[in-house]
Amino acid sequence: MRVLRNALSGKAPDWAEYRGTSIVRPLLGGRANFVELSVGGPAGKIEGGALRLYNPQSRQWSLNYASLRNGLLTAPVYGGFDGRGRGVFYGQDMLDGRAILVRFVIAQVSEKEVHFEQAYSADGGASWEENWIAVDTRR
Repeated sequence: MRVLRNALSGKAPDWAEYRGTSIVRPLLGGRANFVELSVGGPAGKIEGGALRLYNPQSRQWSLNYASLRNGLLTAPVYGGFDGRGRGVFYGQDMLDGRAILVRFVIAQVSEKEVHFEQAYSADGGASWEENWIAVDTRR
C-alpha cells in the first residue's frame, strides 16, 4: 500500500509505503462487510476498520472508514459496481479545513487480486490527485 502524506499540498509528492493485512468479514448475508486493516512501514502503522453497507433501495454501497489513530469515522463515500468487478464511489470530506471531494475506486484484477485507489479533488472534480493506492492479494 502507498499513501501520499502531503495530499493537495502543491508540493512534490511524499509517498509512504506499507505492508500488512486486510481481513474482510461478510455480514448480514452479504449485504454488509467489515474490513480490518493493519499495515506498517518506515513511516509507522495504519490500523482501522471499514464498514461497507448495501442499500437495496438505492442499489448503492456506502463505505465508512474509522482510524484507530484518532478514533474518528471519516465521511462515507457512496457508489456501486458495474458488473465487471469495478466500483466507483464519491463523497465529500474536509482536508486541512477545506472542503474536498473524495473518489474511491475498487477494481478486481483477477480472482486473487483487487486494486484500491483513493483520490482527492479541491476543484469540484475537475482534477484528481491519487493519495491512497493498495493492492490486496487473496491468500
